[in-house]
Amino acid sequence: MRRSTLNLLELLLGTVALFALGACSFSSASQAQGNADARVTLKIVAFNDFHGSLEPSLLSVPDVAARQGTKPLPAGGASNLAAMVARFRAEQPNTMVISAGDLVGASPLVSALTLDEGTIEAMTLIGVDFNAVGNHEFDRGVDELLRLQRGGCKQYTALEPCRVNPSFGGAGFGFLSANVITPDGSTLFPASALKIFGSGKRSVTIGVIGLTLKDTPSLVTPSGVRGLKFEDEADTVNAWVPRLRAQGADIIVVAIHQGGETSGDMNDAACAGLTGPIVPILDRLDASVDVVVTGHTHRAYACDYRLRNSAKPFLVTSAGQYGTLLTDIDIEYDTRERKLIRKTAVNRVVEAGAAHASSSTLPDKVASLVAQYMRQAEPLARRVVARISADLGRSISPSGESPLGLVVADAQWHATRDPKAGGSELALMNPGGLRADLIRDPGTGNITYSQLFAAQPFGNTLVVMTLTGRQLRQLLEQQFPADPKEPARVLFPSSSLQYSYDLKRPAGQRVSDVSVAGKSLDDSRSYRVTVNSFLAAGGDRFTTLREGTDTVGGPVDVVALENYLAAHPDLTAPDLGRIRGDRRLGRATD
Repeated sequence: MRRSTLNLLELLLGTVALFALGACSFSSASQAQGNADARVTLKIVAFNDFHGSLEPSLLSVPDVAARQGTKPLPAGGASNLAAMVARFRAEQPNTMVISAGDLVGASPLVSALTLDEGTIEAMTLIGVDFNAVGNHEFDRGVDELLRLQRGGCKQYTALEPCRVNPSFGGAGFGFLSANVITPDGSTLFPASALKIFGSGKRSVTIGVIGLTLKDTPSLVTPSGVRGLKFEDEADTVNAWVPRLRAQGADIIVVAIHQGGETSGDMNDAACAGLTGPIVPILDRLDASVDVVVTGHTHRAYACDYRLRNSAKPFLVTSAGQYGTLLTDIDIEYDTRERKLIRKTAVNRVVEAGAAHASSSTLPDKVASLVAQYMRQAEPLARRVVARISADLGRSISPSGESPLGLVVADAQWHATRDPKAGGSELALMNPGGLRADLIRDPGTGNITYSQLFAAQPFGNTLVVMTLTGRQLRQLLEQQFPADPKEPARVLFPSSSLQYSYDLKRPAGQRVSDVSVAGKSLDDSRSYRVTVNSFLAAGGDRFTTLREGTDTVGGPVDVVALENYLAAHPDLTAPDLGRIRGDRRLGRATD
């Protein structure tokens, strides 16, 4: 494992990040020169929501050359990311690398096939210092998350032992989570860390606080986080800031897996139109925080929050998703005056080809590691599983439907409707469980297993349960929270379920005209309902599903989808209209 020889102090070292307060003026040239000699420059390289994206992806990312608009630009990939980090370090030895969560989970096949060990090993090679744990790190539960940090070869399922590296050593960097509390009152991972740049009077100590979003229990299988408490993010930061100052931190950075979105471009310093759950957190943070590195929403921004709230003079950043961007944060600190002089942040595209242009050997080492994992996954990834006549996308209609979502719901219903398989009468699928569109090969219309896995990477099993008509109606109402600030979570229904909703009605009375198999819902009758294991445990706050009875387990979700597509060759996109309504609230992020 990297850093295995570090002493205890070094293992506790942390992060750095800051923004511009303006340089001081001085009375004489000699004094100015003296202060210049006391100044130390540092760099923080930040990213978020990597999601095990070891290979570059063709995504629509900002066209930096044109400085406006977007175009499909191959970006990301672990070796290209390594090349950019190596370049930053060559330019500035005082460099720290930090992730704001979802480093793993919901990963493509190459990483997920071996439980994201490939991503952990790649990030260790790259030299990540800290990862603030996100919600997706909990996808396989606490024990598996602890294994990723500590190492070991635990067989998660019969099909997934430590396939490539039986001596997996765990992450050579620290996981942080100040607000995740275990039953004994301690934090699951260290709450904070210190990192020291320089020595003696010219040293600069940076404290970092890592946070997981408070809503994690509603976004992962509840059994995976049982016994843990996820405390308020702002309260947690504000409690830790004076502790870090007392430990000698000159600069404080918060790495939090929560975010927002803006109406400006990825480097708009004004935070134009910044909205989302991060905003009330930012407005409550201790004003002495210097930088807030965010994530979760997969958006890109780098802004000076003072331009929005003059009482909060910190930098707020996010680097999009899947390693396609890195946030380049430069800091200048005066070690004589013990104060911050300047801080700037710019999001930069991790362009494909960066690895080939690098003079460092690091990208080659990372590329070799990724190739090892790709060889392991290739036979399964390339297997053709179906042919479809139209692409199946995740774009959401005004009512809350998507072509892929409806097909997946139909697949889950068909997999469990036989009496011997549970006798399902309808199925419901959560949008957050779908992570990629199914885009057919333009020549053949073929779909490969890797595409299916990318679309449904969680490995959830299907569960058939009995709900009364009254409970089913209550479940549908839970899609539309009473709080107008909380976004709706509209489930995708199988073709056997139709209903209407009206958000102008009071909460709890918004759903109407519910029918199952063409017949009006009977509140007193029992219905057999299929959902995935995440929802069955009450995920996404659908607590009614915990009341289901007579449960029967079914196949893994991706297997059900593969079988459905194979049984329906040349499938076209289904007609929308199973849900009738106008969804005015946006989808929740995950």
